Amino acid sequence: MPTTIDRRRFLQQTSMLGAGWIAACHTSSLQGTESTSPLERLNIAAVGTQGRAGKNLHRVSDQNIVALADTSQICLEQAGATYPEARRYRDFRVMLEKEADKIDAVLVGCADHTHAPAAAMAMRLKKHVYCEKPLTHTVYEARVLARLAQDNQLVTQMGTQVHAGNNYRRVVELVQSGAIGEIREVHVWVPVDYSNRRLITSNPAPADIDWDLWLGPSPARPYCECIDAFNSEGKVAPIHRFNWRWFWDYGTGGLGDFGCHYMDLVHWALQLKHPTSISATGPKPFLVGTSSGIEVTYEHPARGELSPVTLTWYDGGKQPEILATLRDGQGNPLTWPSGQLFVGADGMIISDYGKHQLLPVERFADFQRPEPSIPTSIGHHKEWVEAIKQGGTTTCNFDYSGALTEAVLLGVASYRSGEAIEWDAENLKVTNSPEAQQFIHKEYRAGWTL
Repeated sequence: MPTTIDRRRFLQQTSMLGAGWIAACHTSSLQGTESTSPLERLNIAAVGTQGRAGKNLHRVSDQNIVALADTSQICLEQAGATYPEARRYRDFRVMLEKEADKIDAVLVGCADHTHAPAAAMAMRLKKHVYCEKPLTHTVYEARVLARLAQDNQLVTQMGTQVHAGNNYRRVVELVQSGAIGEIREVHVWVPVDYSNRRLITSNPAPADIDWDLWLGPSPARPYCECIDAFNSEGKVAPIHRFNWRWFWDYGTGGLGDFGCHYMDLVHWALQLKHPTSISATGPKPFLVGTSSGIEVTYEHPARGELSPVTLTWYDGGKQPEILATLRDGQGNPLTWPSGQLFVGADGMIISDYGKHQLLPVERFADFQRPEPSIPTSIGHHKEWVEAIKQGGTTTCNFDYSGALTEAVLLGVASYRSGEAIEWDAENLKVTNSPEAQQFIHKEYRAGWTL
């Protein structure tokens, strides 16, 4: 087993994880037909079984689900009833060690803080991995997973399911065909509010949860629940099912939870990868709990003939000022609660998960759209399964999604440190702020490794 990676070792190793290695191209994804032979079913193990993890299991349930790991006995039993042939474990490390010679691939759907240890262990065992978004909890972890996938020639996919939809494809085609001209400015906004919760330790852990296992690589802490920070009489809720998203040790707030979904389209359409500077503003950060009302500005350099781009993120009710000036075909304000706005020299495109519109409407009344050129996805999970069987890659492999996750989490690092970041992506180094560098990785608790 590899040794624990702490901050000191991280700083020593970052130069070894820089540029100089080339991973699979995002645009060369598998476009083959789906396999139908029952003799070609994959043997899949899962880390996490409920919530998003349960949905992922359902999407690959036509394969052989042979092993399940969950820190909750209740969740494990519920999943076991659905997949009765699967062997059950509480500790994913034990599962992966015992099942290594019996499995082809692993689904990782646990809480964010444990994504990287689970995925890294699986890939070191030469297993293909599907991991929920955000890919990791830290920038450094994302680079490690991308490198492991490339070094071991593994098929990987991050769980940004909207990427497989036709709407994103049509927007990418419009942008890349030059429909709105040169693009130097993009805005992304989501109204999520992951703030104002605090931890309490007044109750013992439920009998079904192995709290120490759930904590994983995070610091040791007595069993916790959460409550509204401004209402001590409010409802007490467990954090280990969903509410961990509100706490830095386990999640990364609204930016981490939704950035990979919404910024994905921008990265895809404009071929973005590593920003060179990142600056976040918002309310004063809490030490333990996440915040909302955050605005992050990412400066991306030119990419070949493509111009530099300023991408700005808004959450917690904040929106770009330009949105208030936009109108639909009837002259009504465009009150989109979430979306992406591409601002071009010759027009704009506003989009969200399921729709998009060229603006101003009257300018594009007779516009001839480009013919669809990006093939329809066979399904986000099926892409992964079929790429394993047939060879090839996926649209959100860890080279593409790792860089996307890095960018998202650099916004978190800027916000938490209170510092604008000048970023050396090749060496994983904040060149102007030791305070921000502290948030590029974290120390793992004893017994946990990357």
